[in-house]
Amino acid sequence: MHVPPIPANEASRILALHALKILDSEPEERFDRLTRMARRMFDVPIALVSLVDVDRQWFKSKQGIDASETPRSISFCSHAIVEDHIMEIPDAREDIRFFDNPVVTGDPHVRFYAGCPIKISGGHAVGTLCLVDREPRSLSPKDRELLQDLAAMAEDEIAAIQSATIDHLTQMSNRRGFEVLGNHVLATCARLSLPATLLFFDLDGFKQINDQHGHSEGDRALQRFAEAMSLTFRTSDVYARLGGDEFVVLLSNTSEPEIHAALERLQHAIDASNANVVPGLHLRFSAGAVTSEAGSEDIAALLRKADQRMYENKRLRRTAV
Repeated sequence: MHVPPIPANEASRILALHALKILDSEPEERFDRLTRMARRMFDVPIALVSLVDVDRQWFKSKQGIDASETPRSISFCSHAIVEDHIMEIPDAREDIRFFDNPVVTGDPHVRFYAGCPIKISGGHAVGTLCLVDREPRSLSPKDRELLQDLAAMAEDEIAAIQSATIDHLTQMSNRRGFEVLGNHVLATCARLSLPATLLFFDLDGFKQINDQHGHSEGDRALQRFAEAMSLTFRTSDVYARLGGDEFVVLLSNTSEPEIHAALERLQHAIDASNANVVPGLHLRFSAGAVTSEAGSEDIAALLRKADQRMYENKRLRRTAV
């Protein structure tokens, strides 16, 4: 069995995939409709929308199998994402890369595979729309066109997710995206009896940057703060720009010392960013934190409480000056 090749842009590809905040999300009819269509049109037992993560492939939509993910090391789709076109395997038993793969020698006994890469903005191939059959077969030219059309529809659906839930200036989640992802995290914390902490940030002096240096510099200030956040927090954390100069991050199963350490890392990242600009463009921020034990509150309640604590801290800082 050949180990799947690593794409040349793997680091940026993984960052782009994680930025979608789609991994481990709930099933969605928009994607299930595509895999149902693929299964029926091609008369195959299995059709998938597969996303290739660091060490696994995860199925955003699946028809014909129960598993929600498999190791990347045995994934056909991990081979397909390095192709610029459909990867077709007429009979996996006769392909040196796959003949001894456990999904070929065992359940689900893959023989035929065809996967069309799914690409997102920036050209990153994050996964495939793929077909699997337990009997050898091949695609006709019209079949290949149809599979490409279905993959393009999957790309459109992902682009719609990006457009609806991503803040275009910072490429973070927006308020809508944060509320969806945040409530998903809180539900998971409630199920596992884990704490969740919401940090609410507001940039101090942001209006002065806009008034004195123009909105283009204001936009760059927001981008610099977003970059500092992405360097500070874990990929498992959910962070977002709510709007204006307000940012949030939701941390799950994080102790108080770890939260303080994260805030210190954020301050160090801000200091490093400030070293590269004139004093009038220096970033400063106020923060408020609130913890929900075992995810017992919804995201709207946490936002209200963390926002209030942030403004309390901001007033205390002004009083102390």
